[in-house]
Amino acid sequence: MLEQILVTARSNPHVDPVISVWGWEISVYLFFGGLTAGIMLFAAIMLLLRREAEAPFAVNRLALLGPIALSLGMTTLFMDLSVKLHVFRFYTTFEPTSPMSYGAWILILVYPVSILQILSTLRPGFPMLAGLLDDQRWGRAVLDRCERHRRLIAWLTIPIAVGLGIYTGILLSAFSARPFWNSGLLGPLFLVSGLSTAAALTALFARETGERHLFTRLDLGLILVELALVALLLINLATGPARQLEAVAMLFGGSYTFLFWGLFVTLGLLIPLLIEFGELRGAVGRAALLGPVLVLLGGYMLRVVAVDLGQETTWVEYTPEYNTVLLQRLTDE
Repeated sequence: MLEQILVTARSNPHVDPVISVWGWEISVYLFFGGLTAGIMLFAAIMLLLRREAEAPFAVNRLALLGPIALSLGMTTLFMDLSVKLHVFRFYTTFEPTSPMSYGAWILILVYPVSILQILSTLRPGFPMLAGLLDDQRWGRAVLDRCERHRRLIAWLTIPIAVGLGIYTGILLSAFSARPFWNSGLLGPLFLVSGLSTAAALTALFARETGERHLFTRLDLGLILVELALVALLLINLATGPARQLEAVAMLFGGSYTFLFWGLFVTLGLLIPLLIEFGELRGAVGRAALLGPVLVLLGGYMLRVVAVDLGQETTWVEYTPEYNTVLLQRLTDE
């Protein structure tokens, strides 16, 4: 094997020796994006299944949390922009080969659809707020029309919510230059994680015992699916080329071991799994509230590990080194 040394004067801040462009703002944005997708999806599905009696919070009130969560995520995304006045440039074009372009336009669709979803159940969900609109002729007409077409609005919500949820993972996996991100499993994993956090949030806010148990059961199933996807992701990376093996090694004894296995897998998936199972058996009491909180923590930690570890892995390693001999040669020449 012929070994060659590449000498370069390249030294880019935040790029060499590893990329450090995306900070905590992107992790928060991806977390709230997935949570918003899950909120919209569950609110729509429960309405279409006519579960008003079994899941009143999910059908009538959950949708209001969607734009709130998305706005929190969009705020951190805006904070991450270096030139904030250029945010409009996302919407001056559409790039069919850019996942980020798809995401920008999906986000534009989410807000109006989410507002329609809220208005379609505002009267049973928030009667006092609906009363303010009912006092105005135009407001009453808007509520009447949204209620009349609420099933159509729910059907319209589903593909947009799925697109938003899966986009948060595809945004990373599209960067094939990062070995840890170079997997088609990130999209489904982030979608399932978003659904799990939304189910946990609903179980946390629901007042009816039956509704809490319904979403606890849903979350149990989603956690199992998420664990399976995590296992498949690790297998996929572990059977890849050397650089992907190096990325996986950072999860097994490397700098991300505690974040991944301790905070995400154990604290964010396995312990909530046991707590939620115990809740359905009536064996945990008030500790049942801890399960959904830990699921939310786990969802966030998944994004932290994915964003940070992905940036540290690369196909070509640059090691900055000051070599006096090489410098002298360059000077002599």
